Amino acid sequence: MTSAGARVPGPAGLPLLGSVFDLKRDSLGTFLAGQRRHGDVVRFTAGPPGLRMELYGVFSAEGAQQVLATESANFRKDNAFYQEVRESFGNGLLTSQDDDYLRQRRLVQPLFTRKRVDGYASAVTDETSALLTRWADAPDGTVDVIDEMTGLALRAVARILFGTGVEDAIPVVERCFPVIGSYTLRRGLSPVSPPRHWPTPDNRRAASAMDELYAVCDRIVEERRKEGDSAKGDDLLTLLAQAQSAQDGSLDATEIRDQVLIFLLAGHETTATSLAFSLHLLARHPEQQARARAEAERVLAGRTPEAYDLDALPYLTRVLKEAMRLYPAAPAIGRRAVEATEIGGFAIPAGADVVVAPWVTHRHPRYWEEPERFDPERFLPEPEKERPRYAWFPFGGGPRACIGQHFSMLESVLALSMILREYELEVVDQEVPVHAGITLRADAPARCLLRPVGAS
Repeated sequence: MTSAGARVPGPAGLPLLGSVFDLKRDSLGTFLAGQRRHGDVVRFTAGPPGLRMELYGVFSAEGAQQVLATESANFRKDNAFYQEVRESFGNGLLTSQDDDYLRQRRLVQPLFTRKRVDGYASAVTDETSALLTRWADAPDGTVDVIDEMTGLALRAVARILFGTGVEDAIPVVERCFPVIGSYTLRRGLSPVSPPRHWPTPDNRRAASAMDELYAVCDRIVEERRKEGDSAKGDDLLTLLAQAQSAQDGSLDATEIRDQVLIFLLAGHETTATSLAFSLHLLARHPEQQARARAEAERVLAGRTPEAYDLDALPYLTRVLKEAMRLYPAAPAIGRRAVEATEIGGFAIPAGADVVVAPWVTHRHPRYWEEPERFDPERFLPEPEKERPRYAWFPFGGGPRACIGQHFSMLESVLALSMILREYELEVVDQEVPVHAGITLRADAPARCLLRPVGAS
């Protein structure tokens, strides 16, 4: 449709380059400052004449709902960033569109029912038990929860994905993912990048990492496909290889690998962020930590938690939700408008790059009193009912909402309950600066001192 809305306000930035340096230095801070100064729809310009980009920030809950849900067909994953992710990690559920996406979603959805996901709880608790055993020998009794939770989440999701192939896959993922992720981000945010086939050092390094990662995935995929219906494992890779329907057929080897890569990317970095900052915030707030521990001790009574315990741990769930409010693993979500439209009374032109930002909306003073304060009670049932649906959307929303959100919540709450039952955490690094990568990334350690529960 043709919009008659007002022109979108925004920062002037530098005369020739606009806000390019602000966005590169601190995109999340720039978005937040833009909302505070200019309102809920903000236009940012970046780059020199001829290469200038316009980016429309949409920061209200109502605007986020419009982009992700009510007008989602008009806001597509057609921007340069998603194209780079697509080329690095394949055309899986995160990046596919239209008929490809619908077919993949129908084939994969049965693997993420609540009943199926609950069956993965033992993988989470086994890996958490191994982590707690290693922590007993932590140097100086101090750990960096960013690194530790990244390792825990990776091992858990890799075990669920690969089953018996997990030990072959993990070292490759640990070695290759950071290289590919940084490369993809640089290209996605750069106005001009050399073609991937040019033999630049950056291209060669990334290509080598992708070749190694693809090879290990392809080998395990081929093993599962050769086993066919006789495969007895319940790992996701076996289930993906067996997934089929009369309407959609089955996934070929490349499609399976693409799904595996996306699950690895989205399934470990996002959950690791939520877990790490939950622990960091609890270490900074001893009273809330003690309350969460008391709940875990009362509910679990010394036993290993199971999936059904999730509903019996409401305070720990509120802690996790509040951590995800303050440190959303997907702090900014990009789209491209197909047609001109209007958001919040402002005109958004056809072809515009649009970003909705949980980092900003989760701090919006219209929805959150004292938004920087850590307060799990915000997620009691009554306050939740009073807020707009998209005042909190760490898993995105609409038809492209994260398929793995129940798994992420289950993994995080069970792991937190086990950690808090064994250790008291005392914060070492009070503040942890972050930036927006493909997911939210910490720029410094988040160290905590461990003290065994009950130790004098």
